[in-house]
Amino acid sequence: MTNYKLSASLEGHEDDVRSVAFPRPSLVLSASRDATVRAWKLLSPSPPKYDCTISSHGFAFVHAVAYVKSTPEYPDGLIVSGGKETIIDVRQPGKPPEDNAEGLLLGHSNAICALDVSPAGRWIVSGSWDGSARVWIIGKWECESILEGHEGSVWGVLAYDEDTIITACADTFIRVFNSSGKLLQKIKGNTDVVRAVCKVSKGHPSKADFASASNDGIIRLWQLNGRPVGELHGHDNFIYSLVSLPDGDLASSSEDRTVRIWRGQQCVQTITHPAISVWSVAVCPETGDIVTGASDKVARVFTRSEERQAEPQVILAFEDSVKSSAIPQQAVGDVNKEKLPGPEFLQQKSGTKEGQVIMIREANGSVTAHQWSQGAQQWLNVGTVVDAVGSSGKKIDYLGKDYDYVFDVDIEDGKPPLKLPYNLSQNPYEAATKFIEDNELPIGYLDQVANFITTNTQGATIGQSSQPPPAGADPYGTESRYRPGDSAPAAAVPQTSRPKVLPQTIYLYIKTANLKTIQKKIEELNQQLIKEGSTEISMSAPQLETLRSLVKHLEQSAALASKPSSAVTDGLQLIMGMISNWPPAQRLPLLDLLRLLAAATPATAEFKNPSGLDIIEALDASGVFTDKERSNNIMLAVRIFVNLFETTKGRDLVDTEFHKIHNLVASASEGTTNRNLTIAVTTLYINYAVLCTSLSHRELPSSMDRGIELMNNLTTIISKATDSEVIYRSLVAAGTLLSLGEEVSMAARDVYDLGGALEKAEKGIKEPRIRGVVGEIRALLADVDTEMS
Repeated sequence: MTNYKLSASLEGHEDDVRSVAFPRPSLVLSASRDATVRAWKLLSPSPPKYDCTISSHGFAFVHAVAYVKSTPEYPDGLIVSGGKETIIDVRQPGKPPEDNAEGLLLGHSNAICALDVSPAGRWIVSGSWDGSARVWIIGKWECESILEGHEGSVWGVLAYDEDTIITACADTFIRVFNSSGKLLQKIKGNTDVVRAVCKVSKGHPSKADFASASNDGIIRLWQLNGRPVGELHGHDNFIYSLVSLPDGDLASSSEDRTVRIWRGQQCVQTITHPAISVWSVAVCPETGDIVTGASDKVARVFTRSEERQAEPQVILAFEDSVKSSAIPQQAVGDVNKEKLPGPEFLQQKSGTKEGQVIMIREANGSVTAHQWSQGAQQWLNVGTVVDAVGSSGKKIDYLGKDYDYVFDVDIEDGKPPLKLPYNLSQNPYEAATKFIEDNELPIGYLDQVANFITTNTQGATIGQSSQPPPAGADPYGTESRYRPGDSAPAAAVPQTSRPKVLPQTIYLYIKTANLKTIQKKIEELNQQLIKEGSTEISMSAPQLETLRSLVKHLEQSAALASKPSSAVTDGLQLIMGMISNWPPAQRLPLLDLLRLLAAATPATAEFKNPSGLDIIEALDASGVFTDKERSNNIMLAVRIFVNLFETTKGRDLVDTEFHKIHNLVASASEGTTNRNLTIAVTTLYINYAVLCTSLSHRELPSSMDRGIELMNNLTTIISKATDSEVIYRSLVAAGTLLSLGEEVSMAARDVYDLGGALEKAEKGIKEPRIRGVVGEIRALLADVDTEMS
């Protein structure tokens, strides 16, 4: 069988192509860190030419893309994507990105990194950094089941058949579930993070049912009962993606710059890319052609058919780009130039296996890497080895290991800097992710830290000019320290395709939770109170049953009946009583449960305690807002107010009690350094902005007054905050309030200096979504000036 050759290079993304799909010969899908999903339609088959359209455009990088096959309801199928925004976007391929999606699937609490669709197209399965996988019914657009028990990020998911799901996890385990979420098998045997899983074709020589790929560079073959039946060795670094080809071969992509084709247990072809990482590989079921996504911003199609190969000059340009790639010396180990063979070796000796790499000392003293191609029976130049260590020219020891760089990272003024170790052989995003996880930092720093590493290590391709960064774009600074949030290079994102954000018209809620965990924690704390002798405030046996009945009701439905049952009303009285009486240090899970009740039932808004206090008055009386040492308690109390907007009764209550809520929240959050609290506050302000600008409220004098009052808070936050999510939500709230009219706009511009706050936000956070909403706000302010003149 012939080798794969380049068919087409799909160029247009502004950042890494993180995921690809190839549902049919005429359609390729790609998802990127530039926040877009693109559909590439085949215009002509020989030589292949593709036309690109943007299917969706978000505000943060997209990790995963999948495809739902054609149905009578959706004849063109559906594109499914997810990433850092934690929302799964489902939309028809032919619709423009500004149109509404068919479904927005909410439930994950962290980035979505894997997607797959059941063979019959009935459901979608997703994997996330939040440590869970979820099953979503297509058409209902609701979470059907949660696959729990993972102790790390779920990097890979496989819809093995209509009732079987396999997950790959960072905790080194593979798990087999049924589609209802029941764990069937927990498979041990990997030594490192498991990144990907794929189904193996029937008739494979190993008799395997599926394959897994790991950070240890090994592909393992398994039967569904957990029995290992083979290993594939050849990759030199992390394996990110794995797919089964129609003829039974496997294809894998890796951090070692290659895609490898495996027949049986042998590597039969190695396709080297001019990139640091080959993030993803996918196959067209009809043709067997494959598509790859890489860190050089390009998706590439490869084919075994001569008819579908690219033009000779295009193939030659690809091969030249591989030859000109720079390979850090650390990726190939110690190299003694004096003992290396010269170019004549390439003509005298053949390789012993596909993908074998040797180093050659060229006449000019440089060292080149050559890879043996079994199919072509020749050595292929795959790059030049560069001796590029840190600025000192020596390795730096950190925690017993040698690194090319060890950066100082200032997170908070007055505290010692954190250490960020980095080797040139690493992928910047992997190093940044590990740094963030090790130091328990917000995931929002990921792009900034990765961009900083890339900018300050100068690792690229031979022949690129090393231009100094533009003024103001050097976060490294004169102190040789990096501060997340400082100015950093940002990829240009086409603004024409980005849908408008303002005004916000939908209320936001914070409803993600693990009810069983909350219940377990409350019961543990209750037992602790009993042991301490505080039986007067601990729950009795009947009250424990009330708690369990309440949780059961919440588990059965996120939205409880409009006429609440006694389990709900009794449960509310119990929870509020404990919030008032339990020690402040033990109230956190109680407040978390009340947060869920606020969104689930109008009974929360109708609550009155034995003293006649409503939910807001009772929370105030509990002292939660004055105990600033426990900012997480305040944060959850603010989230309760946010979730009250879910029900009509709740909106009526927060409308009536605006001044009380506003005063409580503004005072309790003043000067806080708790990021989650500030995000909760800005989310509350968004909801009030939506309420004030709604049809029923926008003409009310009280809405104008509230808009001006909130604008004062928001411009202060925008001016002082450094967290991108806080700034973004504040901008959305402020921009929405501008639609109240001239009086609010003039106050924002002339009294609260919204223009100055916008400038600070734009300079401080180099993100496309920030630039986009700042541009919209400036346009709204300019419209007011035009109307006045």
